[in-house]
Amino acid sequence: MTVSKQTDEYSAGGVVFRLIGDSIHFLLILDPYGKWGLPKGHVEHGESSKEAAIREVMEETGLTGVQLVTALGTVDWYYSRGRTVVHKYCEYFLMRSKKGAVTPQVSEGITDCSWFPMDEVLEVLCYENVRVVLKRAIGILRSLSLSEILEK
Repeated sequence: MTVSKQTDEYSAGGVVFRLIGDSIHFLLILDPYGKWGLPKGHVEHGESSKEAAIREVMEETGLTGVQLVTALGTVDWYYSRGRTVVHKYCEYFLMRSKKGAVTPQVSEGITDCSWFPMDEVLEVLCYENVRVVLKRAIGILRSLSLSEILEK
């Protein structure tokens, strides 16, 4: 197959954490491919990456009251859509949720959402390219005291 053109796409997503007792847990979604990943989606026209990330996390997981903590960086990759090569960029943000009840957005092919302990989440995450932002989030949270995390 000959590639006829290349296009860019922009998405935003969240690395969402919450405290369960005194243990930090991260939220992953089970996507349409049956893989555990981070919630993310397209940045809509007129929307900032931060706004898109919060909206997508809430839509894909059913969480409300998600609080943005800090930017974690951008990940990029390529994929094919027909004869078009898509260069996708996704900006991720560290977010905190005080609530834990989640509802997967089945209409988008998300079949599960689950909280994983910080010490296990990297073993469950299926996408190598987003591992860097999850490791960055873990590093940030490990550098803080419990009282500092509670303030976030």
